[in-house]
Amino acid sequence: MSGSETHVPKRGPAAGFEETVKDFWRSRPVRPVAGRKFAGVAAGIGYRYGIDPTVVRVALVAATVFGGFGVFVYLLGWLFLPQEGDAVSAFEGLIGRGRASASPAFSVLLLILLFPGLTWTLSGGWMTDGTGLIGFALMAVALYLLHRNRGQFNRPAMPTPAQPAAAFSMTSASAASTSTATEGGWDPLAADPSAWDLPNASPSGGLPPRTPPPPPAPPAPRGRKSKIGAATFGIAALVAGVGTVLGLDGEAWFTVQHVVGLTLGVVGIGLVAGSFVRGGRGLIGLAVPLAIVGMALTTVPFESFSVKGGVGDLNATPSQVSEVLPEYHRSAGNIDVDLTKLPAGASVTTKVSNGAGNSTVLVPAGAEVKVSCETGAGEVDCLGQSRSGIGEDTVDFTAPGDNGQKITLQVKNGVGNVEVRRG
Repeated sequence: MSGSETHVPKRGPAAGFEETVKDFWRSRPVRPVAGRKFAGVAAGIGYRYGIDPTVVRVALVAATVFGGFGVFVYLLGWLFLPQEGDAVSAFEGLIGRGRASASPAFSVLLLILLFPGLTWTLSGGWMTDGTGLIGFALMAVALYLLHRNRGQFNRPAMPTPAQPAAAFSMTSASAASTSTATEGGWDPLAADPSAWDLPNASPSGGLPPRTPPPPPAPPAPRGRKSKIGAATFGIAALVAGVGTVLGLDGEAWFTVQHVVGLTLGVVGIGLVAGSFVRGGRGLIGLAVPLAIVGMALTTVPFESFSVKGGVGDLNATPSQVSEVLPEYHRSAGNIDVDLTKLPAGASVTTKVSNGAGNSTVLVPAGAEVKVSCETGAGEVDCLGQSRSGIGEDTVDFTAPGDNGQKITLQVKNGVGNVEVRRG
């Protein structure tokens, strides 16, 4: 092999890991303008690797519901995949690598949105701890294998920035003089004789005849409508109905969350099946609201909301053990319970449950307190232990005391702040 030969990078299954990653970046998918649903990330990936974009959309929706990382992946694609007609991606345009249609302000907004999306992914998602991170890794591996096996097909032709031509050079002048001297005779001005012809002149000296516009192309014949959408909708409605009936009949597993999850699973299977027969696209309009409902049901503990709990503020200051209720409950409103008036040596157990509102409990300064605090969305300040956010874990611990009082307390909010402090 000669030393002057250049190394040609391999593509396809024969390429190594580093070559595959570099080739993916060089020939990464382009977000199309036509055929997109939102930003064109799913459509770009589908067109690039020859798969139905609906399959990519279903995978992103499923990744959002089960793990929470689908939104983060979509934002990454929006930021780093160039749009059709652009020389570079939005991020590259932001750092001055070329022209992009996205404005710098919008690119900065996408960068800002990546941080909560990454936090959402690393927090473990809505199912189990670590689901978001593991799912993100699996999607990255799937994209790597997809490019390794199908990256040599449908390679996009990225537009290159125009290079300004030199205004004058001796080579171009010599070539022009030679050309004009050999074509059509000698010209002292070195000008092309054809340049003196009028562009719209006709042999008769008048205007050229007007060419009629071409007839419009006939519309493309519509393909046979697939029945996969109607069949999937019927099965999904049947599953939702049967699950609802079983839940009302007392089957504990068939909660609202599980029924919505089963229905969304049926719709997802229908979307995947429809992608192979070019049908069932209308199911996307059913999958998106189901995903939003599932997200809400798995994020906010709706079991805290109860009609029998009542609406409005609740204030209680018991002075005897017999006056302490087993549970202080409100569906909506603020709850304030003051236990500092209990006698010395008292031992009580109570629970504070609130659907929407703030819950505050005062406990005696010298009491031994076994406390559990939880809120679906809000802040928790439980005897100095602080948390904030959505879906936080329960704060559960025992604080010692010296006056003989023992208080077992559980405070649980659906939405709102929880505070337990010593009086």
